[in-house]
Amino acid sequence: MLALATGPASAAQAPVKAHNVVLVHGAWADGSSWSKVIPYLQAAGLKVTSVQNPLTSLTDDVAATKRALAQQDGPTVLVGHSYAGTVISDAGVDPKVSALVYVAARAPDAGEDFTALSGKFPTMPVRAGVETHDGFQTIGEKAFVDHFANGLPKKEAETLYAEQQPIAATLFAGKTTAAAWKDKPSFYAVSKEDQTTSPDLERFLAKRMGATTIEVNSGHLSLVSHPKEIAHLILVAAGVEK
Repeated sequence: MLALATGPASAAQAPVKAHNVVLVHGAWADGSSWSKVIPYLQAAGLKVTSVQNPLTSLTDDVAATKRALAQQDGPTVLVGHSYAGTVISDAGVDPKVSALVYVAARAPDAGEDFTALSGKFPTMPVRAGVETHDGFQTIGEKAFVDHFANGLPKKEAETLYAEQQPIAATLFAGKTTAAAWKDKPSFYAVSKEDQTTSPDLERFLAKRMGATTIEVNSGHLSLVSHPKEIAHLILVAAGVEK
């Protein structure tokens, strides 16, 4: 079990006990990226929903997440990986959301230019592998396997590469209208070996939101490589584990 480090702000609030979890996937992925985490959550008795983001715009993705939240019957932990941290920061103002969990995720302030913020931190190797075709972006195979899915067995990384979902080339330009992490108990899993998002940027975001934080010896896809650790953090956010 990983030690939890508690920040000074939102994490000081004890999470409400929740029996629902809504999982939101990031860019170049789909809802199946949570397939190794889900069984741990279900075994703990939680109702789990994995959103399928269209990845066509931030507005569209927030709407998809809000539709999932509307189907929940009480306190719900909202979880986002990578780009989906932007989605949950906006959608997380929903009164059903009892806590937020960020997994190697973006966490912009309301209206913040996240591209400009991230430019203050090292550019990671995966960026050079992003390809644009007909207004959509994918990651080339070498960059995906070596950097986006670093730390995974090669065959598993190659399968995820084949399954990747293209994103609108303008997706990352979207800005949030809210920063739910300012008002909700927040939790953050830093990927120490991340080659997609700077681990130092992740640490900055976690500290800024005052999140209860863990650091995982993982690349960007910790939800695939270290599902037990990620599930544990979610269960802590749900008030099920400590």
